[in-house]
Amino acid sequence: MAAEDLPSEFDVVILGTGLAESVIAAACSRVGQRVLHLDRRSYYAANWASFTFNGLLSWIQQHNEEPQPEEVQDWSSLLEEGEELICLLNSDSASISNLQVFCFTSEGDEEEEEAPNTTEEEKGGAADEEETVKETSEGESADSKEEETKEKREETADRQEEEEKAVQTNGEEPDVGESCPSASPSQSEPTRKKISYAQLVKEGRRFNIDLVSKLMYSRGSLVDLLIKSNVSRYAEFKNVTRILTYRHGNVEQVPCSRADVFASRQLSVVEKRKLMRFLTSCVEETEEQQVYNGRPYLEFLRDQQLGDNLQHFLLHSIAMATEDTPTEVGLTSTRHFLRCLGRYGNTPFLFPVYGLGEIPQCFCRMCAVFGGIYCLRHSVHCLLVDKETNSCKAVIDSHGQRISCSHFVVEDSYVAAERKRVATPTRCISRAVLITDGSVLPSDSEQQVSMVTVPPIEAGSPAVKMVELCPSTMTCMPGTYLVHLTCQSVGSAYEDLSPVVTRMFCTPESHDQEKRPSVLWCLYFNMADGSGVEVEGHDLPSNVYVTSGPDGDLGHEHAVRQAESIFHKILPEEDFCPPAPNPEDIIYDGENTSSAGEEREEEREEEREEEKQEEKQEEKQEEREEEKQEEKQEEREEEKESEEKESEEKEVVKEQQSLQTEE
Repeated sequence: MAAEDLPSEFDVVILGTGLAESVIAAACSRVGQRVLHLDRRSYYAANWASFTFNGLLSWIQQHNEEPQPEEVQDWSSLLEEGEELICLLNSDSASISNLQVFCFTSEGDEEEEEAPNTTEEEKGGAADEEETVKETSEGESADSKEEETKEKREETADRQEEEEKAVQTNGEEPDVGESCPSASPSQSEPTRKKISYAQLVKEGRRFNIDLVSKLMYSRGSLVDLLIKSNVSRYAEFKNVTRILTYRHGNVEQVPCSRADVFASRQLSVVEKRKLMRFLTSCVEETEEQQVYNGRPYLEFLRDQQLGDNLQHFLLHSIAMATEDTPTEVGLTSTRHFLRCLGRYGNTPFLFPVYGLGEIPQCFCRMCAVFGGIYCLRHSVHCLLVDKETNSCKAVIDSHGQRISCSHFVVEDSYVAAERKRVATPTRCISRAVLITDGSVLPSDSEQQVSMVTVPPIEAGSPAVKMVELCPSTMTCMPGTYLVHLTCQSVGSAYEDLSPVVTRMFCTPESHDQEKRPSVLWCLYFNMADGSGVEVEGHDLPSNVYVTSGPDGDLGHEHAVRQAESIFHKILPEEDFCPPAPNPEDIIYDGENTSSAGEEREEEREEEREEEKQEEKQEEKQEEREEEKQEEKQEEREEEKESEEKESEEKEVVKEQQSLQTEE
């Protein structure tokens, strides 16, 4: 909607289009509130956004540019008697810091082979880094939509030529530790074709790169909300197919489900039985477990007579905890993990096709369907506060229009530091985004979506969560993988995550890692941790509510819980995100509703009963199959044990006979 046409009165004005703000907007609009949803950025989802490769380069360039000083404008003419102004910020540069970009692949295609160049930016070279980013994004518009339109035209015109070049390219990979002299085709390795930087740019629209890396627990609050509100119909999802862990310099698959445990070759028969007994005992809280409250979870695991293998899997990959995590927290995480298994696959996680940036946009779509009004590149400069009631009466937008509202929701990056209540010291998340040419654990299928846990490499370093996405998630071009690394910040993102990247991938700093996948391009940056922003206690009017950005957890519990809490403060009597009606359920004026409504209700009840019966039958069948598999497996194991015992007994008899003959 054009900014000049905005109405002058709304029930709720929301500033920022992150996940929490988008959920609040959808929930308020769904129950009939007049919602105005604004964002100063040119894209949806704020720090939850997904970008094409070219869009990400523009985003990097914008953050490397020095912020222009804001023009101070006098809005006192719009004040009424008994009102005061609270000014808001118009820049979010503080939430992103320490951007560093590295390109480890050749710059161009065959045409540029005479002078290939591998761009490597050193840690301290912030100025060089800015120049490199500007070079890589030269000729691109700052507006991501204009980029995509231009890219589309070029793509249709040059696709055939591009494919021919991709086939003809020798893909030589220069020695990453030295400069890059031109190599003859005979010197290059024909077995591995390396994708050039020019190809990444040309295929940039195939990438959907998330600023934040998270997964959706299949029985988590976000999945429940998507199902309850019917917002799930706006998106598609894929299962995370496997859970991996990094241990003793190798990547191993973690057995989580019953089928995985019995099929695992990493565990002995005894370990399999111990693991199954432990997981079964974790489902419900016992007095024995309560004795360990306040003590480390690792101590509890050791006392259960579990070996090093099982302790590692349970601590780092299933509970996703550290050695200092209290037992009650570790057991809660383990139960949540187990409860989510089997709902949609062998792992507890889902991932949205086209990236996590789709989820806030889905809720924005629901808000718009029920009458919400959206304006990007549009902000709020200040709040007009009633001195007597300490409540926000209206806001002044970036066009100087006074807009009345009953409630105001604002992302924390718009609020000045002196008015916010945040945890001290402030917390940050370290992030790395890699484009690689292979998987960390190759398998028969090239469509694996992997969750990888990396324990602290050395004392004082953080535990790292890694998500590896394949092209079928529509987040990267064919022949590449998109890898996200996340941890709590100890230093800069480069300092925290580059040791992990160096060990698990082939980079110029790696040693003897030729068998590992190569990093083609990578980005490091720090992001403010949203969990550090307190829910209450801000120096703001009573009807102004502050939301925070992404937190460091793997799931979305923090954002959904925050959105629900704020919604109930605004509308305590209303249901949070009730289901949207199906199109056939909408009743138009003049329609005879009595008989038609009853028939539809009866049909729906019948369908629900049929679905429930089908689900029960499927569950019973699955349980029977699992029991049969377990019985077969146990029988095989018992046979093996009996054979081993027989062989041992025979050996003992032979020894006794030999002793007797000697005597």
